[in-house]
Amino acid sequence: MTGRFPQVRPRRLRATPAMRRLVAETRLHPAELVLPMFIREGATDAIDITSMPGVQQHSLDSFRRALNEAASVGIGGVNLFGVPRHKDGQGSGATDPDGILNVAIRVAKEEVGDALVVQSDLCLDEFTDHGHCGVLAADGSVDNDATLLRYRDMAVAQAEAGAELVCLSGMMDGQIAAARDALDLAGHSGTALLAYAAKYASAFYGPFREAVASTLQGDRRTYQLDSGNGREGLREVEQDIAEGADIVMVKPAMSYLDVLARTADVSTVPVWAYQISGEYAMITAAAQNGWIDRDAAAMEALIGIKRAGADAILTYFAVDIARKLNDEAGLRTSGSSADVAGIAPTGKAPE
Repeated sequence: MTGRFPQVRPRRLRATPAMRRLVAETRLHPAELVLPMFIREGATDAIDITSMPGVQQHSLDSFRRALNEAASVGIGGVNLFGVPRHKDGQGSGATDPDGILNVAIRVAKEEVGDALVVQSDLCLDEFTDHGHCGVLAADGSVDNDATLLRYRDMAVAQAEAGAELVCLSGMMDGQIAAARDALDLAGHSGTALLAYAAKYASAFYGPFREAVASTLQGDRRTYQLDSGNGREGLREVEQDIAEGADIVMVKPAMSYLDVLARTADVSTVPVWAYQISGEYAMITAAAQNGWIDRDAAAMEALIGIKRAGADAILTYFAVDIARKLNDEAGLRTSGSSADVAGIAPTGKAPE
């Protein structure tokens, strides 16, 4: 025989569930998962999102129930999106203290503020009648600097409502510096900022647009990153860190794991990733057709994102996967030899 076989046999470290657990390089924990949630103004009950089976637009009552369920399984936080009744060119509802997002922030703080980090989406797209992430100039383009003025006001409104982590997702130049300055001047220096630092224009956002009742006209390619540009994503990350971002994020996750890995290599702040609506929808649809095991595929995808360098992950699977991780931990405690996330995802037997 040539080489080091038969003395060297890597399969020795895969022989049993206990051995696989012991040598696992990547592990997933419920506290590293964040659940995005949609709250719809005027809704009297939860409304199913057809392109995201299992995900709903919440009424305030169903929102409270879902918040407590999320807290009970030990996830890390919730990321809130508002779905207003009325929209206008300036996205006025975004800064209204009685607007649906700011109301939802207050509800979340009251219900689970001691158990979960309450995060708020800072972007105008849910609130504008044209569906863009900023206000428009006379020629129809998105006016970067005029948008920053709105973002400043939004940051303060969300902090005053109780948001602990304000998440800027609009991809405007200078948005982190503008929000940090506004928050500090308003006495909210303790409010943290998450930068959607490398957010790419993606075909996988489609289900999300149903979730927020988007009225987008055109596309967002003048401000979101082009899918072919990895170095440009890193440039955005570096700029956001320099402007004071407490956390940076790569979005989407699946198609940009290389950008995520490179970001993790250079970032001096925590690095997160967003497993977006289209990623959730694809796994769920394939599972509904009997082609894959939903939980096993979701777990594997999340492990891949973690392995690429994410410290935490926004995912619509957060509660289900956290429950599964908790169940597996309980089985191990009671003496079961079941595999755990990070070694061989549970579900169908591995091929």
